[in-house]
Amino acid sequence: MSEQSEKEKFAVLIDGDNAQASLLPQILAEVSKAGLITIKRIYGDWTTTEMKSWKDSLHKHAIQPMQQFRNTVGKNATDSAMIIDAMDILHSNDVDGFCIVSSDSDYTRLATRIREEGLIVIGVGEKKTPEAFRNACNQFIYSENLAVTREPRKKTGEKPKKEERVDTPDPLPLLIQGFELAAKEEVWVHLASMGSALRQLDSAFDSRTYNHPKLQSLIKDYPETFALKLDKSKKPPVLYVALKSQVNTK
Repeated sequence: MSEQSEKEKFAVLIDGDNAQASLLPQILAEVSKAGLITIKRIYGDWTTTEMKSWKDSLHKHAIQPMQQFRNTVGKNATDSAMIIDAMDILHSNDVDGFCIVSSDSDYTRLATRIREEGLIVIGVGEKKTPEAFRNACNQFIYSENLAVTREPRKKTGEKPKKEERVDTPDPLPLLIQGFELAAKEEVWVHLASMGSALRQLDSAFDSRTYNHPKLQSLIKDYPETFALKLDKSKKPPVLYVALKSQVNTK
């Protein structure tokens, strides 16, 4: 069996009325980390000017456009079409997971229904996305974190600009909760296990929300709380994390 056939297969369904065309490459790259994308569809009324921004991306990324006319003014028919197609794909048993790209809470029940069948759901949307939809996903990725790479923080202790911290709570309480969930009785925990635990607690957890590219660099912001160690005896080396209060660091 080839390596590709062993990967989990994903369907990417995009609500063209509630997503940004400029972020499409980043969205596909994020989903590709989880598995192999076998279905790519974008829904909207292609007779309107609002969908023009997506047209250049269709051929480049081999995405199938799905036409849905706006039959009633003020009503979004796109979500209904997407939900129906998603259920058809679900019952075909051809995929192992879905990526739903939208900031619309109308997809909340769809996400929970897919998960009831044991499949993975990744959501992508703006920070304004209602909590209900975010929590219905196994993982939720803020589209703001997929925008053009932010300027890295300097080692001089310079703090991020204020606009990067607006409405962003201190992650330390969540980090401690995530560590405790992963640790159970252990002192040292595999950093990847802590990352999985954090996403169990908050499906939208992402170190990039706090201006850090990786969980490791975010944890390093709290040297009085966490300790890190690298086990070079393993191939590849494995990074572990512990609460500073529970280890004797010299």
